[in-house]
Amino acid sequence: MIIPVRCFTCGNLVADKHNEFQSRVKNGEDPKKVLDSLGLKRYCCRRMLITSMDIIDQLMPYNEAQWRRHAEYTNERP
Repeated sequence: MIIPVRCFTCGNLVADKHNEFQSRVKNGEDPKKVLDSLGLKRYCCRRMLITSMDIIDQLMPYNEAQWRRHAEYTNERP
């Protein structure tokens, strides 16, 4: 998973809070209360954790297809 290290807007460190946030929300806690307990008061930092998604599994097939196409192209060239 690609985790944002810092907030894009203010530069605050958010990566150290990501795993705890994900696990607590997955266990059924309210995201607002979790963010408050983690000490994230700015809405820009809260956005970083709320909107981060695990998309690497969705992107990998495209990367593999690109490498296969590249290998076929280089093998055809004399």
